[in-house]
Order: sequence, then structure tokens, then C-alpha cells
Amino acid sequence: MTVDGEVIEEDLKPRAADPDSGDISTDLTPIVAANLRQMRARRGLSLQRLAQASGVSRAMLGQVELGKSTPTINILWKISCALGVTFSALITNGSASRSVTLPKSRTPVLTSHTGVFSSRALFPFDKPRTVEFYELRLKPNGTESADAHPPGTTENLVVTSGAVAITLAGETHHLQTGDAILFEADVAHVYENRDPVEAVMYLVMVYPGRAT
Repeated sequence: MTVDGEVIEEDLKPRAADPDSGDISTDLTPIVAANLRQMRARRGLSLQRLAQASGVSRAMLGQVELGKSTPTINILWKISCALGVTFSALITNGSASRSVTLPKSRTPVLTSHTGVFSSRALFPFDKPRTVEFYELRLKPNGTESADAHPPGTTENLVVTSGAVAITLAGETHHLQTGDAILFEADVAHVYENRDPVEAVMYLVMVYPGRAT
């Protein structure tokens, strides 16, 4: 898509449930749109100011707010960092429950624009959280680059299938099945699967206490 002469990527669509299964389709686009509008207005930020703070183009932000484009994982991270909120704050639907079951068929999966990396949230979107739990999958010979998160953010990751190399601050850590790593995620980092099989990981993201 092109907006104001600028190419807009619509490359991270949540996977909908199978329409023949009777499950309700999962679509984060309107949720992200509503949350972004509300958070930006609450902070008195114009689209231009948010674009400057996040590094995401004004045109892309406008498309996201209108619900016409679902951003990539990296763009969501950039927006959440610029707003000073957790990643989950942007994708929370506002419903609350004391006990929540998360059927796999109804759990949104976010995929990178190359299709080699996917992230499935393993927590309910009932409220913004300072601790988040994800299932990550990286296809054979795939690479995913992650931007630096706010200072104080940590990632605790375990590889449950395959092998992954994680590079941060110029140092590469090689993890085999069953290996885990805990690191400060306030620097850019890269996940790389050099094996011919898909790598499966589980990640606990812990943010510093922040207002939403």
C-alpha cells in the first residue's frame, strides 16, 4: 500500500481461526487502532511528534489508527517504547476475567514480514502487564532482529526444540534444546536459526514498572 507517496507494509496480520471450525476470528487491527488513538490523545501527541519519537512514519501511524493496517512486531515495539507502555498495552482488548482459558485456535499469532518468525502471546489481553509470556518460532535458516527495549526490560528465554544463536552487544550465545538465557533487552538483539529444522522457544518478558 502507498500513502502520501510512501510505501506502507501490511505484513503482520494476526492469523484468524479456521472459519469452518466455528471459532471466532481473532483480529488485533481494530484493538491496536483504538488503543493507539487513546494513548496518543492522552499524551497530547500529534502523529508527527509520535512519528519523530518512535521512528515510525506518520503515514504508517495514521493507517494503524484508522484500522487500515496492522503493523509488524518491530513497529509495535517502536510505538510502545515511544509511548512508554508495555507491548501488551497496545493489543489489550479491555475485557477482564478472573480466570481465562486460551485455546490455541483463538490465540493471535503475529508473523514477521518475511514469514520466518512468529510470536504467539500466551497471556490474556485483559489488561496491560509488566510480565508477558510468548511462544516464539523461527523457521530453518531464519533470522529475526529485535530493537532495543526500554532500560530495565529483561528477557528470559528457553529453547524447547531446535537450536538458536542470540547475538546482543556484539556477543553471540548458542542455545541448544533445553538451554535457557536471561539477558537485559535494552540493546538490539538478533535471533538466528542456523539449523534445518524449526526452532521453538518460550519467552518471559519483564518490563520495568511503567504507567499505561
